[in-house]
Amino acid sequence: MNNLNDNVKPIKIIPLGGLEQIGMNMTVFESDTSIIVVDCGLSFPDDELLGIDLVIPDITYLKENKNKVKGFVITHGHEDHIGAIPYVLKDINAPVYATKLTMGLIESKLSEHGMLDIVKRKVLDYGQFVNLGNFRVEFIRTNHSIADAAAFAIYTQAGIIVHTGDFKVDYTPVYGSPIDLTRFAELGKKGVLALMMDSTNALKPGFTMSESTVGRTFDTIFNENRNSRIIIATFASNVDRVQQIVNSACKYGRKVVVEGRSMVNIIKVASELGYINIPDGTLIEVEEMKNYPDEQVVLITTGSQGESMAALSRMAASLHRKVTINPGDVVVFSSTPIPGNEKSVSKVINELAMKGAKVIFQEAHVSGHACQEELKLIYALTKPQYAIPVHGEFRHLMAHSEVAQSMGIPKENIILMQTGNVLEISPQKAGIVGTVQSGPVFVDGLGVGDVGNIVIRDRQNLAENGIIIVVLTLEKYTNNLLSGPDIVTRGFVYVRESENLMEEARNVVMEAIDYCHEKGITDWSKLKNTIRDNLSDYLWKNLKRSPVILPIIMEVQ
Repeated sequence: MNNLNDNVKPIKIIPLGGLEQIGMNMTVFESDTSIIVVDCGLSFPDDELLGIDLVIPDITYLKENKNKVKGFVITHGHEDHIGAIPYVLKDINAPVYATKLTMGLIESKLSEHGMLDIVKRKVLDYGQFVNLGNFRVEFIRTNHSIADAAAFAIYTQAGIIVHTGDFKVDYTPVYGSPIDLTRFAELGKKGVLALMMDSTNALKPGFTMSESTVGRTFDTIFNENRNSRIIIATFASNVDRVQQIVNSACKYGRKVVVEGRSMVNIIKVASELGYINIPDGTLIEVEEMKNYPDEQVVLITTGSQGESMAALSRMAASLHRKVTINPGDVVVFSSTPIPGNEKSVSKVINELAMKGAKVIFQEAHVSGHACQEELKLIYALTKPQYAIPVHGEFRHLMAHSEVAQSMGIPKENIILMQTGNVLEISPQKAGIVGTVQSGPVFVDGLGVGDVGNIVIRDRQNLAENGIIIVVLTLEKYTNNLLSGPDIVTRGFVYVRESENLMEEARNVVMEAIDYCHEKGITDWSKLKNTIRDNLSDYLWKNLKRSPVILPIIMEVQ
């Protein structure tokens, strides 16, 4: 099928993220002498990861093979595909290759981290190739919910591997041309060894609607709410969506306010590069909004996923310094909740409704990902020997594998991988031959990876049960108690209403100290453990709570 002889060397494919979850996409392709990395994304922490800002992939394997890394090729400019670049490139400074808008967004990130001068970058157009070690990568036009998305044909010593990135088939995109189906068909004629395709919507039958249909929905919303202020929440990176909101605003004589740091950044980059057209005089600053009546204003904001710090959530909770939700405002959610965010989104909708706003939720969004019929179309055109579903939770990958089987791919040629698996693939055989170190690395403030599972567990324990600090002073040499024990609590009980409990707890600590004294225990760590164990038992028996107990011993002569 691939016109390759029997002694072809296999190549390795190692996903370091992007499987079993939506987000944190990163895949390593490795030959005997070279490594290329497709995408370098992050994911956002769930509610259990207290205090964590971002989650990025573990790149230990790349660090161990630093000398082989020839470059990063990026499919498109969403955070789950570019967000980890500044963190990863601090350790592995390899060149980055991407299309124009994607590179503009990457440069904006590198600039924030002061890395613009040290990272080599090259913008590629559709149809162009880049040679990286003994890999050759071709950029192919696709459609997605951000302009300039690309799929890759990766030419390897084992054959051609097609990686779609996030995509859908949109015959009427808002910006640019439709997906290059002709090129997929030509690759199919040459012979495709493996197809790695987006699984996000693999559970959904049919086709994904065109992005341009949302424009008609916005027109209807603007027409039906001519006397109200309109607030639209969408993904910051969906430049085409913003363009359609601007088009409707101009048509109905409204000024546009953009709120939310990420939204402002992306629109700035997209405007400078010509990917969005905003007529002069349309955009106004948020401070100028008070100079216009409500019916002449539309506000585009971040926070469509209910993120607590995003602009819309702060407006809903009356925490936004410049925008107050008024009765009669129309708030449009132009997105679908990412799995896991439904609760946060419901909370924001309820808060908005309580303030008298009208919330429009259903019709003002289409997905950026391919449904089952589009997946089938790409299979029909590329005719791959192997199918490797990517980008999705396990249920999405399973649904995708059923689509592949329906298109005639033998079950044994459909490879469901997990993060960290090492797949060896050649025309003769493909199989998982091992694993590499992988998993999430937490970014907290300026610290990357210095907060691990033990710290997270401590934070959860502190958040759920509070802390008790026991302070006592011992005399040097004799270990006689000079003062204390004093008990300080935070997040455990309200001390003024629990004086009896505190007195009892103090007695328990005294008994523990007396016990150690009688037994001649002078080792501080044993003394602390005895205090901790006795107090913990007492609190569990009486309150069924397990706070963090921190004994502090001071010594004076």
